[in-house]
Amino acid sequence: MSGAAPSATPGGPGTDRLLEATRRAEQAHFWWIGFRSFVEPLVARATAGTGDPRILDCGCGTGANLALLGQYGRAYGFDLSPDGPRYARDYGQPRVARASIAEIPFGDGVFHLVTAFDVLYSLPEDLEERAVGEMHRVLRRGGYTIVNVAALNILRGNHSIFGGEVRRSTRRRLRRVLTRGGFTVERLTYTNASLFPLMLAVRTAQRLTGLARPEEAGTDMAIPPSFVNATLAGLLRIEARALRRFNMPIGSSLLALARKRS
Repeated sequence: MSGAAPSATPGGPGTDRLLEATRRAEQAHFWWIGFRSFVEPLVARATAGTGDPRILDCGCGTGANLALLGQYGRAYGFDLSPDGPRYARDYGQPRVARASIAEIPFGDGVFHLVTAFDVLYSLPEDLEERAVGEMHRVLRRGGYTIVNVAALNILRGNHSIFGGEVRRSTRRRLRRVLTRGGFTVERLTYTNASLFPLMLAVRTAQRLTGLARPEEAGTDMAIPPSFVNATLAGLLRIEARALRRFNMPIGSSLLALARKRS
């Protein structure tokens, strides 16, 4: 599995295939189990002490993450894919629209928390800057954003092709992007550190043998045999507990919690 959950990418020829593959795997696949374990404590922190917080998930993909966000406030979402709102309704999430993160269809200062899970890595730099600016605009003063992106170019592999990655970031780069966008970074860590050696070996082999074409990539989204899947999910849950105390020095994804500066 790559370092980025492919639940939200810009529109394009492969976007609908990506969402369909995500829909089949995201409830049981070890990567998504770990991802939700990493993200939930940050959502709890960002919404603590806020009465009836409004939460926006940018590029919500199938809408699966809205169920998690909805436990902490009123969750809204949008995705550029025409299939995104349909999948979200299947999850019982009606507050989903079709839109672009570069032109968020909400007014200024509406939300207490804005999330972007594996969206920014698929945007050219000019659109990435606009997206971060839009996320800043729709947040209330002092509101939070949670961002997850793919990390480290040495982990580029077949899934990078399937997921439409433009880049894989470093900690320094993501901090710079958020800071320039008007945010103060309060937490920034790599994740999936426990799987890093395995992923490095797989991705290196893929690059050495030649990356797959877009229509052939994405096989790592298939759920592994149950024992393997449960073992890897268990490792990520242990890592999530460790992340409550300290940051990871390396990993396949970067997870940031940042606050809108006054």
